[in-house]
Amino acid sequence: MADQAITNTPYATTFQHLRDMKNSVGKELGLSDWIEITQERIDTFAGATEDHQWIHIDPEKSKLHSPYKQTVAHGFLVLSLASKFTYDCYQVEDVTMGVNYGLNKVRFPNATRSGALLRGRVSLMDYAEKPGGARIILQVVFEIEGEEKPACVAEFIGQAYAPES
Repeated sequence: MADQAITNTPYATTFQHLRDMKNSVGKELGLSDWIEITQERIDTFAGATEDHQWIHIDPEKSKLHSPYKQTVAHGFLVLSLASKFTYDCYQVEDVTMGVNYGLNKVRFPNATRSGALLRGRVSLMDYAEKPGGARIILQVVFEIEGEEKPACVAEFIGQAYAPES
């Protein structure tokens, strides 16, 4: 987002009140720590979603036939980390409950290879007050260590509830 220095050091923003977030529209809120996308994590996700495509779960076949020469994470596995990364990147002290409201736009510009390190960079795109709270739109950029293109870029919508917001 414009006019803000890019950092590579993990950090998070804390807001005392939900309504304070409106002053941060257009700003980065945080950067998570790296997490490893292990083959075990990929296999567990394949089991949970019943998506057993060989490019995800068969290292030998992937080595021979995949353009990546190894297994890659499911795009939806990467996207499923949006909640974790947003929790890592900002907190609001008076929020009593938050829910996932949906997504506006999701793109997967790069494959996430097994063993890759992934982190989330979170920015606040929009803040709209609603009865009992606010609806926020966050941009989550899923960065892969050592790669120029991110694994995923998503507009993540959350509904947060707070007293007297």
